[in-house]
Formats: sequence, C-alpha cells, structure tokens
Amino acid sequence: MKNVRQTNINTHRDAWVEINIDNLEHNIKEIKKYVPEGTKLLGVVKADAYGHGAVMLAPTILASGIDMLGVASIDEGVDLRNAKIGCDILILGAVPVWAVESAVNADLSISIFSKGHIEACRLAFERTGIKPKVHIKLDTGMNRIGVSQDDAVEFIKEVQNSDFINLQGIFTHLAMAENIEETKKQLDKWNNVISKINTSGLLLHVQNTAGTMSYTVPGTNMRRVGIALYGLAPDYPPCLKDKPDLKQLISLKGRIVNIHTAKDGEGVSYSYTYRAKGNRIIATIPIGYADGVPRALSNKIYGVLNGKKVPQVGNITMDQMMFDITEVEAALGDIIMLLDEENSINNWANMLGTINYELTCRLKVRLPRVYTR
Repeated sequence: MKNVRQTNINTHRDAWVEINIDNLEHNIKEIKKYVPEGTKLLGVVKADAYGHGAVMLAPTILASGIDMLGVASIDEGVDLRNAKIGCDILILGAVPVWAVESAVNADLSISIFSKGHIEACRLAFERTGIKPKVHIKLDTGMNRIGVSQDDAVEFIKEVQNSDFINLQGIFTHLAMAENIEETKKQLDKWNNVISKINTSGLLLHVQNTAGTMSYTVPGTNMRRVGIALYGLAPDYPPCLKDKPDLKQLISLKGRIVNIHTAKDGEGVSYSYTYRAKGNRIIATIPIGYADGVPRALSNKIYGVLNGKKVPQVGNITMDQMMFDITEVEAALGDIIMLLDEENSINNWANMLGTINYELTCRLKVRLPRVYTR
C-alpha cells in the first residue's frame, strides 16, 4: 500500500470534478424530442452552468441546437461575452436600474417588470444610442419577481409604445410544474394577459425543464431548459410516463493522499462520530465541505475505489474526508470516486432533503474542472 500510483489526470490538486461532454450532447437530443419543430430553446447556464462551467459548456450547448442562453446577472453574461460567446443572452434575474447601461454595452438582453426599469432603459438609450433589448417578466404565481397580472397589459403596451426599447419577448416562470392544477392556474393568468396584447414578432416563453416535458402552451415559441442539460431530473407531474433518458454529466474524484491503520476503538476525525471496530485501514482524500460536499453527509455516503464501494467515515472536514478501505487493495494515488452516473447526485440530495442542482452548484469553489468525452 505504500506504492504511489500515477494517473493521467494532472491538476494542481488531488481532487477534481469531471464533466462528460458526450452526456451533454445526449441530453440535448433527448430534450429536443419534447420540443415542437420551429420552437426555440433557451439553455440556462446561470450559476456557472449549475456548477458545471458555463464558459466551457456554452459552445457545445449552442452547437447542439440550443438557440440562446440564460444567466442570472450581468456579470455572468459578461463572462460569456469575454469568452467570445456571441448568441443572444438573456439575464433572467432582476437587473439593477443603475446597471442597465452596462447590460446594453455588453449586448445582453434584460428582464424588466417595473416603471423604474422603463426609465432606466430610456436613460441607457440616451447615453448609448442603443435600444436596450428586453423581455418582460410576468408574475403569474411564483411571487418572486415580475409585473402582476393586474398591471401587465398596461405595462406591456407602455413598453411596446416606447421608442427607446427593443422588446424581444415576454415570459413567466412555473412555480410548481409538477402540479397540474397549480400550473393550470398560472397558465390561465398567462393566457389572460397574452390574449389582450399584440404578440407579433415576440418570443413567448413559459415552460421550464419540467414544463417542457409535461405541457403544451399554445402560442408560445420558446422553452427554457436548465437542469436537464446537465442530466438532472426535475420533479415531474405524476402522470408523466414518458420521461427523457438523461445522463449525469458530473463526476467527483479524489486521489488517496494518506493510508494508515486506525486501531480498535480509535476515533476518526472531529468529535469521533466514527470509531473503529477492530483494526481498520483508513484512506484520506483532499475533498471537504469547503469544496461543496455538505458536512451533513458525514458517515452516510460512499465512494468507489478500484471498483468496490468504500464507506466514508468520520466527520467530513473543511478540506479532507476519510474512507474505510479495509476490504480493498489500494495504494497512494488511487482514485476514490464520490459521484458518477451510478452513485448519482440524487442520492446525496435525497439524504439531505434538498434538490440535486443545489449540490452541483456547491461543487465549484476550489475544485478544478476536467472536461472529457
């Protein structure tokens, strides 16, 4: 066990995330099966593509048939522009009124829903000579951001009559796409507004990932997909039988940096939440909660070492975690895989009572990305 085995992955850390590009292309093909011919697709790459790396994945996403990209903030959009990503990019979140000019200068489309936004667009046009590109956000039940149903028609017409705004689209967001009745309420509000305005030439988009697989919304001509790109399934309506065959992109791996024996009764890691029963061989890898693996998973998860499952033992620390590898022949430098398609991120999410993509978003602080096919 004292021999050090070499691997063909070279990073500055003995821990990294691997992203499978083939699986990304596969997932987009699956998504397109649910999208009518002629309907555009917006790929959501906010939060650094849910922790997968927006700049690295954007070219493949676009080459695979996605028409435009969605981000959460101006900074995220600028990062893509700096990487020479030239497609339309929509900022889905609320842009500060004082920053609208920055969005215009970066050729980013913004979401608007207030009088303040209209005034900010006017000022940005006066300063730049460029009409801000906008999508109007309607609040049909998410109760997060957006113009209310009561004010929406008047607001949309005011924007349409403004000679300093380039109105590109109108959209809303489904709060419970897995719930047919609640979704119907939102769609009724959407239709009530859209039926009262001229939508010629506009992009109309309602369906998110789950909505794309589950609902047809007449008159819409674009859909937004996020987590499905990355092989992560949303909550679907129970009646949906034909689900896409999605493949997880992300794997999490760490090399063994230390192997030693914990003697019978000895504790491992802080607070000794694990004690050895008999002499146990313990391996350490340099991945911890500062890398995005929640401490609450301590003593609950497993890794795969040389094809065999090994339990994680002791409290996960800031930078390291330990595994009981007594039953596996191993050496320093061998790789322990924490996540892959079989040992999926869904397992961790279920243990923690959260959603899969909250966890992928966490795995982005210090871990290098390795992109593979």
